[in-house]
Amino acid sequence: MKINLIPFDMKIGRNKPENIVHRENDCPFCHPEGLTDILATGEGGIILLKNKYDVLANADQLVLVETDRCGIDMPDYTTEHMRRLVRFGVRHWRAMEATGKYSAVIFFKNHGHLSGGTMRHAHMQIVGFQGADPSLFPDEEDFEGLPIAERGGARLNAATHPRVGFGEFNLIAAPDALDDLADLLQKTVSYVCDRFKKSEDSYNIFFYHAGENIAAKIMPRFPTSPLLIGYDLRILPSNLPEMVEDFQKNFL
Repeated sequence: MKINLIPFDMKIGRNKPENIVHRENDCPFCHPEGLTDILATGEGGIILLKNKYDVLANADQLVLVETDRCGIDMPDYTTEHMRRLVRFGVRHWRAMEATGKYSAVIFFKNHGHLSGGTMRHAHMQIVGFQGADPSLFPDEEDFEGLPIAERGGARLNAATHPRVGFGEFNLIAAPDALDDLADLLQKTVSYVCDRFKKSEDSYNIFFYHAGENIAAKIMPRFPTSPLLIGYDLRILPSNLPEMVEDFQKNFL
């Protein structure tokens, strides 16, 4: 089976700052005056900078600080800030792709201690890989699901072909419908944080290209199923229709 195998520098990884579990640790994103290698800034404290801890080999890693306020997240943002953030992130994701330096560029978010993240301050990441094969990322059916909502040029569904399981959501939007995507993304993160208590507010967001469209997959995170780890068996929850109904009734 062909896979993308990415070397990870453990020496650098051990020195990365962490304040999700150890909340008493300092947050570097709260002190923008001390940040280095800043590439771009936006309103509301949005900052794009080079990742100081480049643990991945043959890759350029960027961090996108979402806000100048620590302890808040996407459900707390104003509509305009959420839209501004998505436009900013997608613009720089595309710009990194347009350089032609990378075989693949990924754009994603970790939030919470079960997500693979280490910093509590809301942020996303853009990583350009030299050598990774993007054809091994998502399959087209990964974005199929039970319809939940449609807003302008964006559609939201509950995934019927989840990558992990236990409740995943897909957003597909036309390239000129990023504000619609941002609005539905904010509602989805609010739903995930409110309804998936066992995830302890841990979730991921992954952005993809789906043909000419932009797609995002929102995944609440739990301890990963051993069926997935050992056998690549994905879990489809039996309450998916009830989940869709609850979302439509209480979050739209």
